[in-house]
Order: sequence, then C-alpha cells, then structure tokens
Amino acid sequence: MLSKYNFFRSCLTAWAIFLSVLCQGQEAKVKDELRPALSVKLTGFIEQRLHAAYNNRILTQDVNRLVVPFRNRTETRCWQSEFWGKWFTSAVLAYRYRPDIVLKKKLDAAVEQLIATQTSDGYIGNYAPAARLEQWDIWGRKYCLLGLLAYYDLQKDTKTLEAAKKLADHLIQELKDKNTLIVKKGNHRGMASSSVLEPICLLYSRTGEKRYLEFAKEIVKEWESESGPQLISRSAVPVAHRFPRPANWFGWEQGQKAYEMMSCYEGLLELYRLTGKQEYKEVVEHTWSSIEQTEMNITGSGSAAECWFGGKALQTLPVSHYQETCVTATWIKLNQQLLKLTAAAKYADAIEQSFYNSLLGAMTPLGTDWAKYSPLSGYRPRGEEQCGMGLNCCVASGPRGLFTLPLSSVMHQAKGIRVNFFVPGVYELTTPARQKVLVSQETNYPVKGAVALKLQLEKPETFSISIRIPSWSAQTVLMINGEPASSPTGGQYFTITRGWKNGDHISLNLDMRGRLVYSGNGDQHFAIQYGPLVLARDSRLGGPDTDDALVPVAGNNGYINLEPCEVKNNTFWVTFKAWVKTESHKEGPTDPVPVLLCDYASAGNTYSDASRFRVWTPLLFEPRYAK
Repeated sequence: MLSKYNFFRSCLTAWAIFLSVLCQGQEAKVKDELRPALSVKLTGFIEQRLHAAYNNRILTQDVNRLVVPFRNRTETRCWQSEFWGKWFTSAVLAYRYRPDIVLKKKLDAAVEQLIATQTSDGYIGNYAPAARLEQWDIWGRKYCLLGLLAYYDLQKDTKTLEAAKKLADHLIQELKDKNTLIVKKGNHRGMASSSVLEPICLLYSRTGEKRYLEFAKEIVKEWESESGPQLISRSAVPVAHRFPRPANWFGWEQGQKAYEMMSCYEGLLELYRLTGKQEYKEVVEHTWSSIEQTEMNITGSGSAAECWFGGKALQTLPVSHYQETCVTATWIKLNQQLLKLTAAAKYADAIEQSFYNSLLGAMTPLGTDWAKYSPLSGYRPRGEEQCGMGLNCCVASGPRGLFTLPLSSVMHQAKGIRVNFFVPGVYELTTPARQKVLVSQETNYPVKGAVALKLQLEKPETFSISIRIPSWSAQTVLMINGEPASSPTGGQYFTITRGWKNGDHISLNLDMRGRLVYSGNGDQHFAIQYGPLVLARDSRLGGPDTDDALVPVAGNNGYINLEPCEVKNNTFWVTFKAWVKTESHKEGPTDPVPVLLCDYASAGNTYSDASRFRVWTPLLFEPRYAK
C-alpha cells in the first residue's frame, strides 16, 4: 500500500508541476517603456573593462566556497549567504551579454550545489535554527531567491522555480508560525529583511500564485507600521532625516541605510508593475529626487559609513567611509529600473554619471577587485575580506552595476529604438514591424564627443529613433545622412520619426568643453568636468602639489580650456592640461602655470599611498575680490 501511495503521490506532484508550468506567469499591469537589446557586441574601452571583470572576477570565483556556509548552517550574525546570490546575478548579466560555455557550466553547477543544500521544509540559508530570521538571514534568502529566479529566466528550469517557491513558502510560514512582523527582523528598521519584496514580486510574476502577491502587499503594509521604515509615508522627507540619529550606527534603529533603502524601493517598483498602483511609482520618484538633490556627489554616488548623511553639500570635506560601492551599484540598478519604466532621460544621465566615474573608479584595472569605499581625495584603499568568504560585499556588488550597461545602451521602445548610452559596438534589435535591425555605434566617447550611428535592415520601414542628449551638452550638432537636424536640447531625447532604410546614418557631436563647478561654503572649492567625466589631480602627473590652493583660468560662462595631452604613465584613460594660477608670494600679477588632470576612474587607481589624487581643489582665497 505504501508503495502505491507513493506512486500516486508522485503522479499527483508531477501533474501539479505540469499544470503550474502551463498556467504560470502573471502579466504585469504596467509594461516597461523600454526593453533590452537582443544582443550586443561591444568594442573600445568599456568592452575592455567588461572583459576584465568577466574573466578575472566572474569566471574566477570559487563557487564551492560560496555554497559551503549553506551546508554548515551555523551562523548567528554574519552575511555569508548574500555572496552566492550577488555573484550569481552578476554572472547571469555577464552571460546574457556574452554567452560562454565555461560560464554556463559554472552557473549550472552553482544552482545545482545551492539547491542540494535546501532542507526538506524549504530553507536555504546558513543560519543556525535558533537564529533564523535574525540579523542577515532573510537578506541572504533574498539573494538566493534573486539568483534562482535569474537562472529560471535563463533556462526555464522548473526544478529551479520549485526550489524558489519552497524557499519563499518556508519564509512566509516561518513568519506566521513565530507570529512576527518581517520589519521587526534583521537590520536597519527591517529594510534589510523586507527588501525580499523584490524577488517575491518576481516570483508572483512568474507563477501567478496569489500568496506571493499577498505577501508582497503585507510587507509594504508593515513598512508603515510603528516598527517599520515608513518608506511610503516618509518618501517626501530627505533620506538623511527620516529618523533620529541612532545610538548604534549599524543597529536596527538606523533608518538611513542607503543600500538597503534603495533595495526596498527596487522591490516597490516591481510591485508597481504588478498592481499598477501609481502611488508606488510616485514614492520611488520622490525618494529618487531626494537622493539626487541632497546625496549624490559629483561622481554620481554617495553615503558615508554606508548611510545617507546629506552628503551633496559636504562632498568637499574629507568624508569617512565614503561612497560604498554597494551603494553605487544599487543606485545604478534603481536608475535602470526607472529608465525602463519611464524612458526619462534624467535616469540615463544619472547612470552615466555613476558608471563612468564612481563605478569604474572603484574597479581595479584588471577587474579582479573593487574598492569598498572611494574618497574624492587622498588615495584608494582596498577593502577587507568579510565573513571569511575571500571577498567582501562590494567586490560582489560591483559587477552587478557594471553588467547592466551593455543591453541597455540601445533598447527597444514601442515605436522604434532608443539610444541611451554611447558605447561602440553592434546592437541587435527588432523594429515595430518585427524585422531585425542592427545598430552600430562608432565612437571613442567620452574621449571625444563624436558618435556615428548606422542602420542595417532588409526592408525600408518607418519608425522612431530617440537619442539621449546629455544634460551637460549645451551645444549639440545632430545630422541625418549628412543633413543637419534642428538643434537638440540637453537633458532630453531627440526623436527622429521617418522612413529608414539600410545604410542610413546619424552623426552626433556633443559639447565636450571643460566645465567648471564650484562647491563648498562660499564656493571655496572647484572641480572640472569633461563630458560625463569628472577630472582629478593625480600626484603621478606632477605639477603643483595636489593639496595646493589654485585659481582656474576660466573662459566665458564657466568653461575652461582643456588641452588633450599624453603622459608617460599609460594607465590613465584620458589626460588634459589646464591653466591655473598659484600663490606667488610676491607683488604683481601671477603668470598661469599648467596643471595636468586625468579622469576620476584612473585617479589613484593603483591602491597605493604613492598615488594621491584630488577631485575638489581648494580655491586660493583673494580678499581683494571677496564678496
């Protein structure tokens, strides 16, 4: 009888799985405005950086070491369980960009090894039974869910989806059995734990099983409880001032934790897609504005000691534990979500600013390592190992931001194609009439501002091509097949709707004049920007000491002349000569002297005390002209 029972039980289980496969998936109520390119082959500097991270970080990861904690299950406070999911999700992004059999085998093995650790009740994690739900336990489960769902999307493997469902069901049941709120568990007013909202929403969209949608709604409801982070009701409050300064900076009462807060809002955008509830999108947009206006520094990142602190106004100061790379990568990911949903140029501008400066600046040239914190002056320090895992959270997070760029540089939109970023390569897309189109970009941007786009398609077709004009480009020239178009406006997309044919081309010349930016109390510091790049002093370039006060020799309307130059050290991406005045300590006028500048991503990127750098230069105070 027992064998017959097991036989029929197996049959019923198989039938249930079959039905779930037939019926799974829940169509979103809100569709993204933009969809990724089908494939892309990049060239140039960005491809070199992607190649380095692909080969020297993604492919070299010891997967077994990431899985060992899930087998042991003895942890009570640390976050080893996040590393598998962070590495895995970045590896899937890398694989989608460049499918490779070696990486595919590594992904297959990683999923198989992780699922093998799942307990009979569904738990995947590294915490001892008595410590479950506490500290970083749910946070780690979130990353496991994200990884499993990324693999399911890649392979449509039902075994992986079932493992994800069992993991989510176990969490839901465990919270119910212990009669506790998820916002009372974990760290930072429950933001770490309740950021599981994102994969729970993704799980519902892939299964259509209502319990996941109900759980997602319950999480958001708990946010607004007295114990919760109140991410909706306080969305109009600047992110650094939503709660009093905590006695324990990294304790539960810390409501300004940057990375975890943005992770929760990523989940809220997923819930918006599922429900169409406009308030959810507006809440994220309000918070985005607060972060952009009060926190983001000139290089496109922020946070001190991993929390919001009103940093935009304080960025000329030496800031402790500045610009966590986890924050940089998550800011890019949040902007990618908003860009897909809205197709608004400001989100692409924000991504570009962060990507070319703070993100690339955190990555070592060989792609093997990532800085945990990135100052705007001093030298770049290496991050320490965490939790005995051979890496830290930022080494795991950096590639998650890096590999968002390839398939989002040129994207599908309902009426045609949208060019978000100027990265050389060939992009494969489909037109509104469903024919294949190849868009090639020829450029060495941002070294120069010239971009050439060329179309390859079999049949002529009428559709739209929208090209982002960066907000800093005040004088932009755009031509179609050699004929000038009307002057594009910075900070918007320039849309061309016409009949396109094979060989049509668009040329774009962006305004790459050097721009002076002033900051600090009484404008006591200046910095220089070139296109999307922030420029910096570097002690390897010689000239005046990097800490000297200077006066830039400015041109009209806040621009400064930059002369491209070559230096013996070939580790710099771009280098320029500018003219400044120094303190002469004598009567009479001071003659200008040259100062050499490089891009922020290259500045100090030797992780050595000998390579000092500075973004914000102190202005020499002149009392005769003081206001």
